Amino acid sequence: MSYKVTFPTRWADFDPNNHMRHSAYNDYAAEARGRYFKEFGLTLAQFNKQNIGPILFSENTRFFKEVGVGEDISVELYVKGLSKKGERFKFDHKIFKEDGSLAAKIEIYGAWLDLKKRKLTAPPAEILKILNTLDKTENFEIIPISLTK
Repeated sequence: MSYKVTFPTRWADFDPNNHMRHSAYNDYAAEARGRYFKEFGLTLAQFNKQNIGPILFSENTRFFKEVGVGEDISVELYVKGLSKKGERFKFDHKIFKEDGSLAAKIEIYGAWLDLKKRKLTAPPAEILKILNTLDKTENFEIIPISLTK
């Protein structure tokens, strides 16, 4: 499934140079992930009920074109990698300007945390099923066990 969401940017997203501040891109990427899960009924409350939550190990952002004050953006979300049991994940986000040009790419690498034990864990089958509905990148990878220990 393809997932894309459009956001109106906010005045607070911009810096004194009149372009979107670097951390706002990452905020919109996180919001896109949250909205994706919410479409399947997985809100923050549902994650808490299942005692599981996502954590990030790394977040890499590359910038291509500046986003101007008041410009709407669109975020496309893709799964770039999963470990066999879904314990670890990689997502790619593409952020587009109103004119359709690519403004930034964000890659995250993360895992699922058992909120009671405070240890990494495999997600429930429901979450893995949801992750498998998302379009995969051309360079999708199975995250090897050596990276999941």
